[in-house]
Amino acid sequence: MPLKERKVFVVGHKNPDTDSICSAIAYAELKNRIRERDESIPSSKKYLAVRCGHVNQETQFVLRHFRVPAPRYMTDVSPQVADIEIRRIPGISEDISLNTAYRFMKEQECVTLPVLDEDSFLKGVITINDIAESDMDMFDNHIIGKASTPVKNILSTIDGKLICGDPSFCITKGKTTIAASSSDVMEDFIQKDDLVITANRSKAHNIAIKNGACCVVVCGPNRITQETIDHAAQNNVVLIETAHDTYTTARLINHSMPVKSFMASQNLLTFRLSDSVEHARDVMTKHRVRDYPILDNEGHYVGMISRRNLLGLKKKEVILVDHNELSQAVDGADDADILEIIDHHRLGTIETTQPISFRCQPLGCTATLVYRIYKEEHIDIDPVIAGLLCSAIISDTLMFRSPTCTDEDRRAAEKLAELSGLDIESFSKSMFKAGSDLRSKSAEDIFFQDFKKFNVGEVSFGAGQINSMSDEDFPEIVEKLRPFMEKELSELHVDSLYFLLTSILSESSEVICVGKDAVKNAEEAFGRRAENGIISLPGVVSRKKQFIPPMAMLLQQK
Repeated sequence: MPLKERKVFVVGHKNPDTDSICSAIAYAELKNRIRERDESIPSSKKYLAVRCGHVNQETQFVLRHFRVPAPRYMTDVSPQVADIEIRRIPGISEDISLNTAYRFMKEQECVTLPVLDEDSFLKGVITINDIAESDMDMFDNHIIGKASTPVKNILSTIDGKLICGDPSFCITKGKTTIAASSSDVMEDFIQKDDLVITANRSKAHNIAIKNGACCVVVCGPNRITQETIDHAAQNNVVLIETAHDTYTTARLINHSMPVKSFMASQNLLTFRLSDSVEHARDVMTKHRVRDYPILDNEGHYVGMISRRNLLGLKKKEVILVDHNELSQAVDGADDADILEIIDHHRLGTIETTQPISFRCQPLGCTATLVYRIYKEEHIDIDPVIAGLLCSAIISDTLMFRSPTCTDEDRRAAEKLAELSGLDIESFSKSMFKAGSDLRSKSAEDIFFQDFKKFNVGEVSFGAGQINSMSDEDFPEIVEKLRPFMEKELSELHVDSLYFLLTSILSESSEVICVGKDAVKNAEEAFGRRAENGIISLPGVVSRKKQFIPPMAMLLQQK
């Protein structure tokens, strides 16, 4: 049996930029290449790049240029029902007998069976308790007919042999009776459509057939006479013989009824694979049900879980790139197994329950660090991955103009450009132009294109940024953004918001300040006066290195 695929999700921060997306793709590729050559890593483990935000225009341009699809969109890595060890209990048809269902339960070592249609959609469930209750309903001698019991079910349940009649015939009327009385009593008691159980007594057989019984079950070792067989055939009566005695046959025959008459089919408690474990746990707390069917997204049955299965829950495994703060991480990161962090920012707030591989170095771009790891592992970089990593470095360092840019970033970009066949100068202009075309975008799209939240003590603030080759569109963007930012203050649960409109060519930023003490704090942090809620910061192009540190230092002092 093949091993179940074990996915490790490589994910950047919320509102991902080009570095976040491209580094995730490149690092997932690197980890898969390492797995292929390292026999100690299970072959079932697969590294998959995902994203927890929408791809901005600049990154879309890069992905289109290198013909790489955007990573799968994944907003939450909290444990889901799909992460639980699901018991793959096969389903049964609603027409099989209670006896067959019981034997199947014993074989599967379970107490609940799913009842499915021919397309694997759930029709109901039957439990060991349902079967026990059917056995206790001994005072209703019409129950075989009420359950529309097929003759074939009776044959399999009592180990019977069909002497004459149609095995697909269903008993829908009459009572079940044992012909053990005198002839006079049987003449009056046996009626049309009855199911008659009798020993090998020819007189009893003929009375049952003459009175219109639909089925006669003859018990014991003696053979049925040809006269009885002919009589039954002439009157369309099903004739069955079994080696069991009358007592055993009478006890067994109720177990021939189909499960559809006893299964639960209304208000079934089910879960989807995509349901959160937290939701499943809440439902299980409120309802005392032993087993819960699991359905896929199309509604097909997958398997069963119980409370016990929650104990073996495996959390999702993730690798974080280009961030190490919980406020910037994909939802549910605090409830996942973080295996690695690859970053180039200040240390943040993420805590782990066990030691992990943590690479955080003062570089201008995470992609530079990923490139370094490729070299350390002696793994060749193909042209597409090289192009993605080069694009990320150009983006994060503003084509080497950012103060965060190091010599290593520049050398890495130049080598990657050589591998991918890129002309850095011309490609950069096209890329930044694509990313700064904001005229048709909404205020929300612009604001969240590259936005992060920060916490300093008890104060929280958010800072977004866009980079443009010119500042011609800045006044129009300010008019769009200011009212939106004022509205978003309460939605984002922060004290203040800032947005950097950065001109790459002039190497300066115009910063919109909104919220409690936003203008005052910015003025104190940078020693400049704001006009109409906007502060001009010549020489400031890096949010990470030039804007956040002065703001954080001021707030810490306060």
